[in-house]
Amino acid sequence: MSSEQQNQSSYFQVPSKTVTANGVSYAYREMGPKGGVPVIFLIHLAGTMDNWDPRIIEPIAAKHHVITFSNRGVGASTGSVPDTIEAMADDAAAFIQALGYPTVELFGFSLGGMIAQSLVVKHPSLVRKLVLAGTGPAGGEGIQQIIGTTYYDVVRGALTRQDPKEFLFFNRNAAGKPAARAFIQRLKERTTNSEAPISLKAFQTQLKAIRRWGLSPSADLGVITQPTLIANGDNDRMVPSVLSSDMHRRIPGSELVIYPDSGHGGIFQFHDRFVPVALEFLGR
Repeated sequence: MSSEQQNQSSYFQVPSKTVTANGVSYAYREMGPKGGVPVIFLIHLAGTMDNWDPRIIEPIAAKHHVITFSNRGVGASTGSVPDTIEAMADDAAAFIQALGYPTVELFGFSLGGMIAQSLVVKHPSLVRKLVLAGTGPAGGEGIQQIIGTTYYDVVRGALTRQDPKEFLFFNRNAAGKPAARAFIQRLKERTTNSEAPISLKAFQTQLKAIRRWGLSPSADLGVITQPTLIANGDNDRMVPSVLSSDMHRRIPGSELVIYPDSGHGGIFQFHDRFVPVALEFLGR
């Protein structure tokens, strides 16, 4: 498939590929014009490549080479899930290097945003720009409570036969409920070549890694010199929205967008407003 054909494709029609790094076979998908600096998308807690909103991926891939992948031990990627964010960042760096890219731009959502922060600190020469959405810094107050919030909403989802992301990512009000349903429907657009859901053990390991991140010493975000765009909703129950403002204050020259009446999935609820901002930032 040529890059021009990929530009015209749905994200959910893009085939999966694999690359091996340090004995791990990483499943990934790529879309959009090649030749520039690729944008590597780092997925959220329990997420696989199938969990990216096509309304985010497709318009960005119309202008940029986009690469999504599943973390070690998740989806079609082999190995076992690491129990620290730092190890996940090393995995992401190994994956990027295995693809042969000396420099990339990172788009991290939630857990992926934590991995992106760790990666840019540990491997600064690898990263040109950062997009951090729905995430928080190491030592961020309230992050350690994610286990309780997540399990509570997983149970709510099971009892109401709804996807837990409807509760975790969106407000349960007149604006949030239809946005949640629309988001879940968009994720169902892929009908073939889907990845297996995360295992319970892998999910629990990721949760512990996030809790450890929240309880760790506060990070020195002043060392991040790369251009950084930070985005969230104003009512994030998973990673408190105040932490987005905190990161903005501590990352020199960073930019912040907060969407009203929205939660953890604010960039998905307001994809039509967020994508132009992200494209302008990545296009500089």
